[in-house]
Amino acid sequence: MNSKALFSPAGLVGIAVALIVSVVIISFLPSLRIDLTEDKLYTLSEGSRNIVSNLENPIELRFFYSESATEDQPQIRAYGTRVQELLEEIVIASDGNLSLSVIDPEPFSEDEDLATQFGIQAVPVSQGGQSIYFGLVVSDAVDEADLNPLAPRAVEAMPLIRPDQEQFLEYEFMKLIITVSEPDRTVIGLVTELEIDGGFNPAVGQATPPWFVMDLIRQLYEVRRVDLTGDSIEEDIDILMIVHPQDLSEQMLYAIDQHILGGGEALVFLDPNADSMVTRSPQGALIPAGMSSDMAVLLDAWGVSYDASKVLTDSDLALRVRMSQNERPSPHLGMLGVQRGNLSQEDVITSRLESINVSSAGALAQAEGASTSFEPLIRSSNNAMLMDAALVENMTEPSILFDEFESQNESFVIAARVSGAINSAFPEGRPEVVEAETEEPADDTAEETAAASSVEADNPAQPEQSEDLAVAEEPVEAQVHLASTDAPANIVIFADSDLLTDRLWVQVAQFLGQRIPQPFANNGDFLINSLDNLSGGADLVSIRSRGTYSRPFTRVVEMQRQADDRLRIEEAELLDRLAETEASLAQLNQDEDGNPLGQLTPEIQTEIDRFNNEMVDTRRRLRDVQFQLTEDIDALGSWLKAINALLVPILLTIIALLAHFSRIRRRRLAH
Repeated sequence: MNSKALFSPAGLVGIAVALIVSVVIISFLPSLRIDLTEDKLYTLSEGSRNIVSNLENPIELRFFYSESATEDQPQIRAYGTRVQELLEEIVIASDGNLSLSVIDPEPFSEDEDLATQFGIQAVPVSQGGQSIYFGLVVSDAVDEADLNPLAPRAVEAMPLIRPDQEQFLEYEFMKLIITVSEPDRTVIGLVTELEIDGGFNPAVGQATPPWFVMDLIRQLYEVRRVDLTGDSIEEDIDILMIVHPQDLSEQMLYAIDQHILGGGEALVFLDPNADSMVTRSPQGALIPAGMSSDMAVLLDAWGVSYDASKVLTDSDLALRVRMSQNERPSPHLGMLGVQRGNLSQEDVITSRLESINVSSAGALAQAEGASTSFEPLIRSSNNAMLMDAALVENMTEPSILFDEFESQNESFVIAARVSGAINSAFPEGRPEVVEAETEEPADDTAEETAAASSVEADNPAQPEQSEDLAVAEEPVEAQVHLASTDAPANIVIFADSDLLTDRLWVQVAQFLGQRIPQPFANNGDFLINSLDNLSGGADLVSIRSRGTYSRPFTRVVEMQRQADDRLRIEEAELLDRLAETEASLAQLNQDEDGNPLGQLTPEIQTEIDRFNNEMVDTRRRLRDVQFQLTEDIDALGSWLKAINALLVPILLTIIALLAHFSRIRRRRLAH
């Protein structure tokens, strides 16, 4: 087609039609998009796509965003745009299961009343300025005529979408959607012999209160105790919370193994030296303080290495503790306060925590040849050492640990997430129950039969009881053995159980019969975050952080660092000269006996003038360094602008010209 035909009326009409068709195609196929960002900031995780595409009932998203009130807030508007685009991406991936409405709650409007009723918070963006709404409500989809938030349906709200949450917004949104789509409370199966739910202390003759972590868990989940003498775990238990497991039977270990292979989640708290445990089990058996816990057969199958005879000590993270009322606080190498720098910032469980306190914790590692993924959540510092648990258990004076401490210059893992395909720890199937051998003489058979008949006659309910037992055992015998996982398993393991006790993270006060917590560490938050994360299933766990939307110019940052280094060198030289001059002045201002002269001599004045000249010269050099940095950054910025403004169009022009000449050449060759 030549240029005359292209710009004819028919050609112009064809171009217009093509543009309209392109716009219509793009409008009706919004999922056709390309994410060119390095961290794929605008691409949903596969787990999110699975969650929203498999929803059984439609769900409505309401994004309350005060767009009109943020006209003079470009940063907030940019953030609001990114949040809205993420929500739209989620809706597109849902195949019609989700709907999104963006609501601007203007002052004194019905939309503002609706936002308030849903619990969306209005926050001021500047002193004396207008407050804005920036929250999300997720609920069952209803008719447009029924927007009453008090209607009996599942509703979850995110009152304020903070900018510091942006890295994990996809995860937070998915968690709200899962909670609304599955309103039934998650069931936690508690596997422990400890009096974590409260008990009785025979030493003082009083009842012991439940650990406060149980109050937190029961506010959000349904908790059931697992019978440790049993050989199965109820099918409707979603997450196993295993605390300080000691001498679990093979039948119970097999039940845990099969629960996880069948898609169940697990949160495990092991301990090489449980120094804060209550010392009496629910069955009344004494549990000596300081005993270790382990599940070696399961850990091997999960690809985790753990030595129950070693306690982690750390000189950098040691807490200062008071061993008795009369003693001053002193550092305890076995009691650690793990700060933010040692908590994984890439995992949603620990990314927003500040500190976690542990006591005589152990160390975890990925076993050699493990097929599972091992992601550290909490680490020690590099100034750490593994000591024998017996030494820490029998220790009464913390200073003794310093005599034995010798840093291994290695950072050890205290908590980790284990995920991936897992094979059964019992490849041969359910272990056999070993029963005590009993002799059954033939001569006594008749007597035993008669005795059994007599018992049945005296107790008519006995046959029915026997039938119930048989029925209870039948599913166990018919249960299919699982040799491996169908979907990736998700397990969070902590090498300490003492962190759950009140003394390490919270002070609980009584007020009008209510227990009022005053936390001083994030131990409880770690527990709830872990359960929250695991309760969403494998898809929610797999959702990655979305990286950072702030992309600094690495070249500029490097230039600033180099300039800072030069400034520090110049300042250090200036300070050295100042110290030398002060020493010279002090020496010149003394007589032979070391007494001050009390007057300025020509030598002193000359030295002062020399120093002032050097100080002025040094300050000039410091200004030159700062000025040169600014010039370099401006020059770099000018080059970038030139590249964006000129180079790209020039390249496109060259490509177009090459294509044009190539087409002309082909035509000539054709003729």
